[in-house]
Amino acid sequence: MNLLEKPITDVSSLIPQKVPFVMVETLVLFNESEVVSSYKIKESNIFYNGSVFTESGLIENMAQTVALHTGYDFFRKGEQAPVGYIGSVKKVSIAVLPILNEVITTKATILHEFMGVTMVSIKVFNVKNEEIASSEMKTVIAS
Repeated sequence: MNLLEKPITDVSSLIPQKVPFVMVETLVLFNESEVVSSYKIKESNIFYNGSVFTESGLIENMAQTVALHTGYDFFRKGEQAPVGYIGSVKKVSIAVLPILNEVITTKATILHEFMGVTMVSIKVFNVKNEEIASSEMKTVIAS
């Protein structure tokens, strides 16, 4: 069940990252156990290397998608989005690197969440809905 009436296209207040380090644009879906974001690869992105969006960019996009879940949850409670960090990344698989102007969609499924530590399974898809990357990640809210 999607708790959004429509996608949120200005996520700047929902994540702690600021330009030029923003790797998510739109909150597409949100519920207690999952979040979906989208992002269009731009030439100005610090992780665009002139031909593709790099592995580091994809991993940061995954992490910011998780941050978007946390940030929107806090927003719903009338609280400011917390700062967090990546605790660990494992089982990373990157099949294809996105190209300039490609829109990627990232889906994070919450596996466990306890006391500010969130374990997630994340998948990134291209516009054809083909999985291009995945990982498991632990994120931690800074105290």
